[in-house]
Amino acid sequence: MSTILVVDDEVGIRELLSEILSDEGHQVLTAENAAAARRLRQQEPPDLVLLDIWMPDTDGVTLLKEWSAAGSLTMPVIMMSGHATIDTAVEATRFGALDFLEKPIALARLLNAVKSGLERGRLMRTLRAAGSLAAATPLPTRVVEPAVEPPAEEPRSRHPLPPAASTAGVSLDQPLRDARDQFERVYFEYHLARENYSMTRVADRAGLERTHLYRKLKQLGVELARGGRRVGSHTDAEPRTAPAAPRGPAELTDLGDLRDLRAARGAGDVSDVA
Repeated sequence: MSTILVVDDEVGIRELLSEILSDEGHQVLTAENAAAARRLRQQEPPDLVLLDIWMPDTDGVTLLKEWSAAGSLTMPVIMMSGHATIDTAVEATRFGALDFLEKPIALARLLNAVKSGLERGRLMRTLRAAGSLAAATPLPTRVVEPAVEPPAEEPRSRHPLPPAASTAGVSLDQPLRDARDQFERVYFEYHLARENYSMTRVADRAGLERTHLYRKLKQLGVELARGGRRVGSHTDAEPRTAPAAPRGPAELTDLGDLRDLRAARGAGDVSDVA
């Protein structure tokens, strides 16, 4: 149910309009002049106002201007008059009047104007509510990440820099074969020390047969045991010294070493232990 304020100095028009609009299901408030209209507007803001132009204290156009200037024109206003000119109607429209009804008012014209006015009032309230919500809701703050510039590329030299001079103690400024032999020597010396000179474990780590490992150590001149003995320290052309007494089982790391050493001697893979 909508509330409609009827402002007219003629009591008969007020009563007629009140009866018609009440039959349409609306709540009707009536005011005989501008002062009463101001008071009712303040007490209970209506959904629609039917405002007569010619009134004894203040005319309807002046009251319309007053509400507009004070920001109180929050409801649609339909002007009514039986003596107004076109200029008056245009002026009222300029100050916010929604429509103009000329007296005597036809019933259909009245009902259509009231229906349009109430729809316009609902739209105005919806827009005000949306505007209030938008004003009360802070906009999401956008966090602007500082721009991260990619690291500047180092200027490329026309002549590429040489690689490191050595890697793991192996000089790279030598032929590939020599560098490979030097690396293998470092490799086997490291694992011999790590495995406590166990040939079985070194062969397993290197992925070699033990006989092949002996042959490789002889070729590289790698120390076989912690006592400083070396494999392959002599060639067939060199004079041989008397072979030292073979180590007992207690001097060898494990039985696999003893078997491999005997097998290597029998096959000629190890010339001696010196």
